[in-house]
Amino acid sequence: MNTIIREAKIIDSESPFHNQTVDILIVDGIINKIGKSLSNTENIEEVKLDNLHVSKGWFDSSVSLGEPGFEDRETIANGLNVAAKSGFTAIALQPNSYPIIDNQSQINFVKSKANGFATELFPIGALTKGSEGKDMAELFDMKNSGAIAFGDYNTSLDNANLLKIALQYVQDFDGLVIALAQDSNIKGNGVANEGVVSTRLGLKGIPNLAEELQIARNLFLLEYSGGKLHIPTISTAKSVELIKEAKAKGLNVTCSVAVHHLVLTDEKLENFDTRFKVSPPLRTETDRKALLAGILDNTIDMITTDHNPIDIEHKKMEFDLAKNGTIGLESAFGVLLTVLPLEKIIEKLTTGKTTFCPEISGGKQSIAEGNKANISLFNPEGKSIFTNENILSKSKNSAFLGTELKGKVYGIFNQGKLILG
Repeated sequence: MNTIIREAKIIDSESPFHNQTVDILIVDGIINKIGKSLSNTENIEEVKLDNLHVSKGWFDSSVSLGEPGFEDRETIANGLNVAAKSGFTAIALQPNSYPIIDNQSQINFVKSKANGFATELFPIGALTKGSEGKDMAELFDMKNSGAIAFGDYNTSLDNANLLKIALQYVQDFDGLVIALAQDSNIKGNGVANEGVVSTRLGLKGIPNLAEELQIARNLFLLEYSGGKLHIPTISTAKSVELIKEAKAKGLNVTCSVAVHHLVLTDEKLENFDTRFKVSPPLRTETDRKALLAGILDNTIDMITTDHNPIDIEHKKMEFDLAKNGTIGLESAFGVLLTVLPLEKIIEKLTTGKTTFCPEISGGKQSIAEGNKANISLFNPEGKSIFTNENILSKSKNSAFLGTELKGKVYGIFNQGKLILG
């Protein structure tokens, strides 16, 4: 598909056209020419949109879908279309399907389901068999089939020795271990952040310590064993400090924060609305500000939507019993623009691919002539209210319904395909 993208302002610090408004000619999926007022003598399809901005394609490091096993929540096909219309050219798929993605055949299955879509799917393999935390899964086989990292979604590994062995084992093939930080014993039956709000509402609390103690342990293990460790969706001020100290020591650690932890606090739980029940739980305003500071000083490497579709039967019920999770792809960009500057958002939505897929990203992602066209299209101006009509996912469990968003996502160009919302 040959396309000319007209009058697009490029937001890409690695591009020679950074902050310039230009036309982009794409031929057979490759950026053929960039310049002002490019001629169109061959009647090529043109894209011209209000206040169009473009950047390198966005990557989401944590997306749950449903297939196989939970297709009622979300399918791979619809999930990839949602991601494309939300501005994401690639997603990392969590292994929390049924069965769990813990072997070579499951990796091959989800990859085959993603063939032909504009948004690329990169599977995360479970670290342990069945994500049960007992025996290490077939990591090397999954790596050879296309797994980009290994972790048990929303499950913290209590067995410190198993994490140590995993960190040592993956070094033979430069693998990445993902370790959620939440001490299950300290968490106990907690369902909300331990503090004033949980006490007032009578909800069992999850103290910050449950996350911070596990991060400290995992960083000690990383220092001992070596390897590469990614800590997903941190949520407390102390967690930011611990990771900052570890990076200063030279440890090979990265971390992410979920969009909802940058915007929302546990004050949202006042009406026991289960849309706000997430893991880790929404924290305090002090933690939220510390997370934003961690983004700005680059302690936090990437932002994820932590998109997790949950069917209504498992969400619209008593707060204690409802499943954790919120969808986030559709609202991510508009929500982030309310709390962070545009260029920092783009940076944190694009650098994750280098961590998770270094052999794939390979430095050829910038918007420059001769490179593959892997582009997100958006308008950073304007305001709108996020409603049910804006939800493209099969599940509707969004924590941002009724929220005022800034800007608009138009779509993506990737894999030779233009997808507009």
